[in-house]
Amino acid sequence: MLKIFLLIALPFVISSAAFPYISSDSKLLSSSSSDVAEVFSCCSCSDSVDDMPKDTCSNTYSTVKIGELPQMTEAEAVKTLEGAVEAWNGGMGAWPQMSSEDRLQAIERVVSKLLSKRTEMVNALMYEIGKNYKDAESEVDRTVKFIRESIEELRKGYHVQRTTIGSTLAYIKRAAIGVILALGPANYPLNETYAMIIPALLTGNVVVVKIPAVGGLVHLLTLEAFASELPPNTISFVSGGGRKTCPPMMKTGKVDGLAFIGGSKAADDLITSHPEPHRLKVFSQLEAKNMAIFLDDVFDDEKALDEALDASISGSLSYNGQRCTALKLLFVPSSKKEAFSSRFQEKVSNLRVGFPWVGMEDRSAASQITPLPNKKRTAYMQELIEDARGKGAKIVGGEIVGGDDSTLMIPAVVSGVKKGMKLWEEEQFGPVVAVSWYDDLDELYSYAKDGRYAQQVSIFTTTADSALPVLVDKFSSIFGKININVAAGRSPDNLAFSGRRSSAMGTMSIRDSLNAFTTETVIATKSVGQNDKIFDDVLEASSFAK
Repeated sequence: MLKIFLLIALPFVISSAAFPYISSDSKLLSSSSSDVAEVFSCCSCSDSVDDMPKDTCSNTYSTVKIGELPQMTEAEAVKTLEGAVEAWNGGMGAWPQMSSEDRLQAIERVVSKLLSKRTEMVNALMYEIGKNYKDAESEVDRTVKFIRESIEELRKGYHVQRTTIGSTLAYIKRAAIGVILALGPANYPLNETYAMIIPALLTGNVVVVKIPAVGGLVHLLTLEAFASELPPNTISFVSGGGRKTCPPMMKTGKVDGLAFIGGSKAADDLITSHPEPHRLKVFSQLEAKNMAIFLDDVFDDEKALDEALDASISGSLSYNGQRCTALKLLFVPSSKKEAFSSRFQEKVSNLRVGFPWVGMEDRSAASQITPLPNKKRTAYMQELIEDARGKGAKIVGGEIVGGDDSTLMIPAVVSGVKKGMKLWEEEQFGPVVAVSWYDDLDELYSYAKDGRYAQQVSIFTTTADSALPVLVDKFSSIFGKININVAAGRSPDNLAFSGRRSSAMGTMSIRDSLNAFTTETVIATKSVGQNDKIFDDVLEASSFAK
């Protein structure tokens, strides 16, 4: 049963006008244009009801304005980039020339100020993108933890090496690459954006952040923290349409690195718009069509099957399935169709569907399925469902509840997905669970090796004596991560997160992200005459070597 609770008032209204300056002479986010985009909550409710069937609730669901974002022009975006280029100054700017320890301390001060905005940041995530309160808290807290662990990793000095090879003395340290254009996603606008920009900043790069059109408000709450602690233009924010603002910046040829989490087509368009793409260092995490495979033996163990079903539901539908790491297509033996379907559908039907603020006082009561951020997403879900229905799939769920304006969707289980259906190849990125029946393992091998994406796979089994070793061997050259009896995921942050084909360019983890925005710089000499002493004295005096 769907529970809807009364929202009396939203706790804040955010506007970029509240945070216009990084310093007296350099703006962090500003626009001379009067054009702004109003930002609305994912949902609001005018009534309090216990049961909200689709046909009687057209007046219960609405949206409320919670902020606005300036829509910068092409010229304003390029001007912002020029400020970043000036701050980089060919590697001689204040931030890249600062000692590593001074940069770490500056970011630590930023973190302290971000923590003072924790409640507002959690609320921004909850109300704008529909993330339940528990998950919104987790995103903010995980981001802070990631920053602190990145700082700790640099303090350990992993990126510094002094060595002697024959008569050659060498000091090797990873150093910044330049001006980074960073574009984060709407689903984890804080965590995944910071997983790129913080490693870039810590290592001395200058960053221009393109705020996502959906999920952008949380970034406005961070501006003062950066403004007070970093040199002018070390980090700048661009707001507005991505297609309007980003290509002009890339076309200048002044972007040295692209940090991108989103769709592969948009990534390709940005990369090819750079006049010298060969010199553009690219770090990207893109789409996925992660497989979940149930082997026959798991159905012979009630406990193992129950755990596998729970893991696959969580993997498919956590945060409404709006995760690149979500399980996008479940493969189940045809002979186990009935045993799987009844139990799986029952578990899905028991998920708590409701508004994101439910459970603020009692985390165990939090809504597990919440409204999607806009009607474009629900329209796409319905398109996928109807395509599958028309080609023979069986659908359970998938209704939109709350009336014409609602984006609150009952999770859909689409069984019998096969080649030729959109769900076979397209990433749904929403509360639609696709299930395919298979008769032999060759079908799994074919899907894995011929697919466009190759991020992760989850395999559910009770023994290593089954097909598991063969699957692991075959999949080791396809997927970035092979999960055994657990759902796909990115955590922990110090574990490599990668993919092949159109799922990624580069690896994300604490250390790998630091490496992604740096390159090795070597200081070397021959151990003859006074060179040893000169070498030591230079390292002692150099800010770079500190």
